[in-house]
Amino acid sequence: MNELKIGCHLSVSGGWENMGKVALSIGAKTFQFFTRNPRGGAHKPPTDEDINALSKLLVENDFAPIIAHAPYTFNPCAADESIREYTKETMVKEVTLLEKLPYAFYNFHPGSHVSQGAEVGIRKTADTLNAILKHAKKTTVLIETMAGKGSEIGRSFEEIKQIIDLVDDSSHLGVCLDTCHVSDAGYDIASNPQAVLDEFDRVIGIDRLKAIHLNDSKNPLGARKDRHEKIGDGSLSLEGITRIITNPIIASLPICLETPNELDGYAREIALLKEIYASHK
Repeated sequence: MNELKIGCHLSVSGGWENMGKVALSIGAKTFQFFTRNPRGGAHKPPTDEDINALSKLLVENDFAPIIAHAPYTFNPCAADESIREYTKETMVKEVTLLEKLPYAFYNFHPGSHVSQGAEVGIRKTADTLNAILKHAKKTTVLIETMAGKGSEIGRSFEEIKQIIDLVDDSSHLGVCLDTCHVSDAGYDIASNPQAVLDEFDRVIGIDRLKAIHLNDSKNPLGARKDRHEKIGDGSLSLEGITRIITNPIIASLPICLETPNELDGYAREIALLKEIYASHK
């Protein structure tokens, strides 16, 4: 078992390089960030100088791929064509920007069909991906597993597989597994992570699994609500989280915390999880 490549979601000022410096300061070996305001609003892209400085920092400090997260306002399968077009056009811009980094993941929620039906939503999300993936040469685009609230798609491995199957070129397409989401969707990852991974492999193929969002859940198994909790304070429990991070498949992937924390809380969780992992070597 190698070093745990764990980090957290960062929302800090000072540019992209500064995020890398903050990640290093809390013992992280990866991090996630929103590409722009997650709720909409003005956006100022990073400079080439800032991107180059972050690239240098990532390589010199042996970071795992970092994860750029698309804003929540995006809906690649919206019924409103103008929303779909805005989502597609902006995601293309963001993937093109990430291509300037030596390696990165671009994670997105597959969307909500909003009364169109899951089949229609799946087809529209795949159509959006077909436009985006033409611009992904180094960047891998990740479909995030969802909890199944409302009309969102991606609530099951089967729905994600259906999206992938409709994509023309999926060579730069993967999946990010969120532990809170899959638990809320009914997959008992806390009790038996290997069984969930075996199901993932059977339906999607384990080679598609590229990253983990590590979150406890405020909800019981199968609640379909999506409310993250701090590590050990939710229904997955510290014992369940321990089973997850010591699974050799999961431990080999970039892991990002999205727990309800400030920076000091993330630092404590990262240290705790590294300690647990080291004790199981």
